[in-house]
Amino acid sequence: MKFRSLVSLGAVFLFSLFVTVSCAAQEQTTTNSASPTTAPIQMGFSAWPGWIPWQVSQEEKLFAKNNTQVELKWFDGYLDSINALTAGQLDANCQTLNDTISSVAAGADQVIVLVNDNSTGNDKIIVREGINTIADLKGKKVAAEEGTVDHFLLLQGLKTAGLTQADIDFQPLETGAAAAAFASGQIDAVGVFAPFTTQALKRAGSKELFSSKDFPGSIPDHLVVSRKMINERSQDVQALVNTWFATLDFIAANPEQAYQTMAQRAGVSVADYKQYNTGTKIFTIEENLKAFSPGKDMSSLSFAAQEISKFLVDAKLAKQAPDLSKIFDDRFVKAYAAAKKG
Repeated sequence: MKFRSLVSLGAVFLFSLFVTVSCAAQEQTTTNSASPTTAPIQMGFSAWPGWIPWQVSQEEKLFAKNNTQVELKWFDGYLDSINALTAGQLDANCQTLNDTISSVAAGADQVIVLVNDNSTGNDKIIVREGINTIADLKGKKVAAEEGTVDHFLLLQGLKTAGLTQADIDFQPLETGAAAAAFASGQIDAVGVFAPFTTQALKRAGSKELFSSKDFPGSIPDHLVVSRKMINERSQDVQALVNTWFATLDFIAANPEQAYQTMAQRAGVSVADYKQYNTGTKIFTIEENLKAFSPGKDMSSLSFAAQEISKFLVDAKLAKQAPDLSKIFDDRFVKAYAAAKKG
């Protein structure tokens, strides 16, 4: 769930078909006079409204103000950033809960330390003219990036109408390619996230059928770090968390400046970027603390993780459910909250 454009969204949709982990990352870096003994944190992010604020962190030098050194790396292809973290090319990355669980199921040792946001409408199932109900999707060509949150959203929606993936002609396409295919009339429906939703909705007669707002709490987005990062540089993990909340404070105090920065990074107009606000719920420190607490619905990360793990196994996207006992570490948000109170 992220924004990925150095030039324009249209270019992203074409370019993202060819990127690889080694060349897809179009870097923007901040070097804060790294010490001889401590290398800058390699941190990835990509095209999603809940992660774009990190661009503000960079441009306003908020990493340095929170005593850490970061090379912030932009990925045009979201899955490339996940692969880079798994391969050890990154120390930290911005990922969904769904994709983090997939990585852990495949053997990665990754830890969620911060909730950036919940998707509350910016993940959408968009359909062509003539499709008016979920039941109308039966037999239709529907595209989404397999194993991602939009695939998860699609299956949740189908379930409400008594349908499964077997009832549609599922087209597993990378998100940018899926949006482009839908916009050009090649498929009947598509599951995509903002800002790719903007591109998909350019198709004449297209409309939203349902979105993440209809499934509250099912798509949380996070800052994820490697276990090695926590073990060897826990003070820098704390600095990243502190920087995130400092960034939110900066955006609240300087909204127009911040929106310019974020819209430029997203490759959309400021007006378009502001429209994404209602579709992304940025989490406060209090909401972070609540999310990390045990619960019996999707607002609790531990509960959501169990539900998503079941989905991955049932959809045969994971061979077996991963060990979720070590996937969350709330000590950093707790430390930030304690420092604010003190």
